[in-house]
Amino acid sequence: MLQNMLKFSVVNRYLLRFSHIQSVQYPFSKRNIIQLLKPLCVGVTQKPWFNEFNQWLNCAKNVHTSSGMHIIYFAKTETKATKKKVEKEAKPDVKPKTSKKEQPPAEPTEVTNGTNEKKITKRNKAEPVSVENVEETVAPKARKNKATSSKKENTKVPPAEPAEGENETTEKRITKRRKAAEPVSAESKEEPKAKKTKGKTAKKADSGNKEETQVEEAKKPQKRKAVASKKETEPDSTKAPKNSTVTNWENINFKCTTKSPKGKAPNFHITTWNVGGLRSWLKKGCLDILKYDEPDILCIQETKCAVDKLPEEVKTIEGYETLWCSSDKDGYAGVGIMVKDKPLNVIYGIDSKEHDTEGRCITVEYETFFVVNVYVPNAGRKLVTLPKRLDWNEQFEKFIKNLDSQKPVIICGDMNVAHKEIDLANPKTNTKNAGFTVEERDGMTAFLGNGYVDIYRHLYPEKEKAYTFWTYMGNARAKNVGWRLDYFLVSQRFVDNVCDNIIHSDVLGSDHCPLSLHIQI
Repeated sequence: MLQNMLKFSVVNRYLLRFSHIQSVQYPFSKRNIIQLLKPLCVGVTQKPWFNEFNQWLNCAKNVHTSSGMHIIYFAKTETKATKKKVEKEAKPDVKPKTSKKEQPPAEPTEVTNGTNEKKITKRNKAEPVSVENVEETVAPKARKNKATSSKKENTKVPPAEPAEGENETTEKRITKRRKAAEPVSAESKEEPKAKKTKGKTAKKADSGNKEETQVEEAKKPQKRKAVASKKETEPDSTKAPKNSTVTNWENINFKCTTKSPKGKAPNFHITTWNVGGLRSWLKKGCLDILKYDEPDILCIQETKCAVDKLPEEVKTIEGYETLWCSSDKDGYAGVGIMVKDKPLNVIYGIDSKEHDTEGRCITVEYETFFVVNVYVPNAGRKLVTLPKRLDWNEQFEKFIKNLDSQKPVIICGDMNVAHKEIDLANPKTNTKNAGFTVEERDGMTAFLGNGYVDIYRHLYPEKEKAYTFWTYMGNARAKNVGWRLDYFLVSQRFVDNVCDNIIHSDVLGSDHCPLSLHIQI
C-alpha cells in the first residue's frame, strides 16, 4: 500500500484535496493512526516521498477533525497537473545539522554535505545520517559511551532545517511532534546525563533569549501607545488660547510716563474704542474702562443703538457728560462721547446730507483743539459700498479742513483702513478686500498729505504686530492675526504736544481694542 502512496493529507488545515485522484478513506482516531503507520515506515526511509510523509505524520499528531477523527487519503494515481502542484509546494533541500541528542533512525544513510554536516539541528529527524558522519561531530563523552556499547547500533537522525523565512515558533512545534512520532530505542534512553543536561541548558538559553527578545519587542509598541495617549490627554502648550471677552482690569497699566518733545508730562488723555454694539459691550463690563483708565474723553464707535433706546447706565455717568449721535437706521453705526469737561461746542455729522443720517461723526470743541470722533464707512464685502466710502473721504476731508483752519484737530476712531502693509498680519492676501484696497489706502495717504499725522506710526514707525482689530473667526485675536484700523490723527502743528499713543490690546469685550492718546496742553 505504501509503495503506491504518492500524496496524503489531513482534514482541517493540513488537508490537500485532489479531486482527480481516486482514494480510499480510513477513519481512525489520532492514536490509532500513529500506531498503524509507524510500523509501515520501516524500510522506506530512502523513498523520495518519505520525508514529506514523515513530516505529515508529525503534523497529524495534534490535528483534529470536527468529529475527533482523522481521514487519511492513500492516492493510487497522480496526474501531471498534480505532480507540478506538488513540486511547487515541496520544500527546498536543506542542510542537515548534527544534534547533541542521539535518536536511532529506521535505516541510516550517509550524508555527503561536507562542512554542513556540523550544522545538524534537532528540528528534523526525517533524514537518517550514517554513524561515520555522526561520530565526527559527537562530543568526546558521547564517543566514549558508544565504545562501551559496541553491540548496539547508535546513530543520529538529523532534522532537516526549515525553509528560509519559516517561522521559528512553527519549527519548534514540528520538532516536538517529530520526536513523539519517531520510535525510541533503548540506546537513546541510556544517553549520558551530562549530555542531556547540556542540551537542556542550551535549549533554555535559546528559549530565554527568544523570550527576552519577544518581551522587548512587546514593550516597544506599549511605550509608543503610552506616549500617544499622553499627547492626547495633555493640552498643547504651544496652542493659542481661545478668544476671550473678559478683561482682567487689575493687571493692565493705563498710566503714561512718557513726556512730550517739549519735555512736559502728559496732563490730558483721550481714549477711543469701537465697542461693536453698546448693549453687549456693557454686559461684558467694559464701562469699567472709565474707572481704570480714567480718560478725560472717551470716544466710542459702532454703538448700534438709537438715542431713545440707550441703556440707563450710560444715560447718566458720574463725572462725565455723555453725547450721542445715532443712525436713523436702528442697530446700525452710531457714535458717542463721554467727557469730563463740558465742551465749548458740539457738532453732529460732517455737514453732509447723505452721510449724516447714519450717525458717523461727532465733534467736540475745546479752547485749544477739536476732538473728532468718527466711524468711517466700510467698503463692504466684495467692495459693494466702495463708491460710498470714496465719497465719504471727500466730504470728510472738506469738513476737517474747515476745522483745522480754526485750531488743531485731533481725529480718533475707526478709520476702516490699514494704511501700510505693516498695519495688518496678511497684506498679500487682502489686497482686494475692504480695508486694504488701493483706493482706500491711497485715500488715507491723500488725507494725511493735507497736514495730518498718523501719530502711532510717527512714534513707532517700524513696530510690527500692533493691531486694534481681530475678526472673531479662526481664533484670530489669540493668534494676533489682526489689522490696525483705529487711529489718532493730529494736525502737524500739534505733534509736539503728544506724549504717547498706547494700544491697549489686553482690554477685551469687542473685536476692536481701545487706544489712548496722552497729550500735554
